[in-house]
Amino acid sequence: MNNSSDNRDRSSDSVDSNDCAVVAEKGNNQHQPKWVVGYVGLGSNLANELGSPVEHLQQALAGLAAHEQVREVRVSSFYASAPMGPQDQPDFVNAVAGFETTLTPFELLAFCQQLEQQAKRARLRRWGERSLDVDILLYGDKQIATPQLTVPHAGLPERNFVLVPLRELAPALTIAGKPINDYAASADWTGLKLLTEC
Repeated sequence: MNNSSDNRDRSSDSVDSNDCAVVAEKGNNQHQPKWVVGYVGLGSNLANELGSPVEHLQQALAGLAAHEQVREVRVSSFYASAPMGPQDQPDFVNAVAGFETTLTPFELLAFCQQLEQQAKRARLRRWGERSLDVDILLYGDKQIATPQLTVPHAGLPERNFVLVPLRELAPALTIAGKPINDYAASADWTGLKLLTEC
């Protein structure tokens, strides 16, 4: 699944000639938006009236690609993964999306939460079932540690259901100064299964 072709035509003219003219008139005090490469992880294992886990991911990815401050969306394959929390729940469907954005980290966080709300996410129990989970994994090289947001994502080094699709998407990626290939979980397929029809 790849939304980049749908998004590329729209994104190529994100700053048009009128925008450039306004910048020229005001001098160099105004800066064009800076596009930053971001990655988010998506997961679902709960169907509801809005769709199946696969459909929840597809709808969230379509919403991401449609955002005016997001461009060049690339999506990994979909993977089934064993639940990390209570084992009496269905397997998850996971994927990773990479993109460029002019959203700030906290604006991106709010947008991810909005995507979850649109899927009618319900938090039934800790580490339990959910219709949609959208987590910021990386935001450029930025490191953030606040009660609301931690970047890189705190669980990233140990979570193969995130690192395997992330490595598929960006095999040359560096995380916190370390090549993704150096993270053992990026090659660990324990509990993972590639979904071929999504």
